[in-house]
Amino acid sequence: MKSTDKQPNRVSTCSCTSYHIISFRITLYFFLKHFFLFFFYIHTTHLHHISNQKHSLVNQTTTTMGSGGDIERWGSNKNRGPPQATYYAPSSPYHTDSSDKQWTSWLVPMIVVANVAMFLVIMLVNDCPSNHNSSLQGDCVAKFLGRLSFQPLKENPLFGPSSSTLEKLGALEWDKVVNDHQAWRLVSCIFLHAGVVHLLANMLSLVFIGIRLEQQFGFIRVGILYMLAGIGGSILSALFITNNISVGASGALFGLLGAMLSELLTNWTIYANKAAALFTLVIIILVNLAVGMLPHVDNFAHIGGFLTGFLLGFVLLIRPQFSWQERHNLPANSRSKSKYTIYQYVFWLLSVILLVVGFTVGLVMLFKGENGNKHCSWCHYLSCVPTSRWRCDNQ
Repeated sequence: MKSTDKQPNRVSTCSCTSYHIISFRITLYFFLKHFFLFFFYIHTTHLHHISNQKHSLVNQTTTTMGSGGDIERWGSNKNRGPPQATYYAPSSPYHTDSSDKQWTSWLVPMIVVANVAMFLVIMLVNDCPSNHNSSLQGDCVAKFLGRLSFQPLKENPLFGPSSSTLEKLGALEWDKVVNDHQAWRLVSCIFLHAGVVHLLANMLSLVFIGIRLEQQFGFIRVGILYMLAGIGGSILSALFITNNISVGASGALFGLLGAMLSELLTNWTIYANKAAALFTLVIIILVNLAVGMLPHVDNFAHIGGFLTGFLLGFVLLIRPQFSWQERHNLPANSRSKSKYTIYQYVFWLLSVILLVVGFTVGLVMLFKGENGNKHCSWCHYLSCVPTSRWRCDNQ
């Protein structure tokens, strides 16, 4: 979840000022997000198991055929007929693709630790007991924590710091990025969170999604994917949200979801039960994007991160087609299979082009001070849809 927060010198125009209502929406988002992610985690575990069984079954069948040939050749039973062809796996190192390696996940846990540590730093800097005027909005929450105590719930229902503290430490803000040339905020905001609820939601999502990807593809590809998706989400968010500050890792997290989708599509031949996995993943993405249309949730970061991750998945997570992986089981005179399919090459090239063009156009527009809402009059509905229960901030 990417959280948007109002600066202290600006008045929110959302009619739902009750922190109970805001907390309910955030709790609903948290529940839906992790219910579907947990369901998908169990489903993909089963999917991966089936895929491994598919590879093992082919290898086992081939080995049996080879063993049978040896028995026919050396056995004493002459009534078994002519010996069958014996296939031997070549000594070439290419028959096992590197993507089949089970990597040890250490980057994702490190990111979780870094985010938790950064949140502790934020709360120490915030120092609610010393910097908050209790006569205006009430006392700090959990005062027994001392400097780590939270802002009053009416100010921050997520159990976190003030918006001024987040702004000081690197929250994404259009004015500071464009006019003060603080481009580093496009990166720093990924590691900031608006509260304990916000941090917990994003870190659980990262564990559910990130560890599985890192185990399959390694820390280098997942690390590049995580950071570029987070930056892509920040760019789109800064282009369309000009009056609020924004923090959170959800752009990067949606990038991982987008990469999972493109990875499934581009590596279609190596999976079993893929249609069910595709349906489940699409439902999860749509539910999260739909809930992102509630106020105080930065859906532009979600969309930007998802699109970046989706394109990066075609580039970074491509794997050899199933027929190439199993070519060592074929006779020596069998026709060689291409390692990748034509559509994998096409998607790879198109994705690289779209990524370069997208980042270039986005950064140029941002640093020229363009407001995305002026070029797209309806795009603000992608982040917040007004209803009879609430109005949206004028972004």
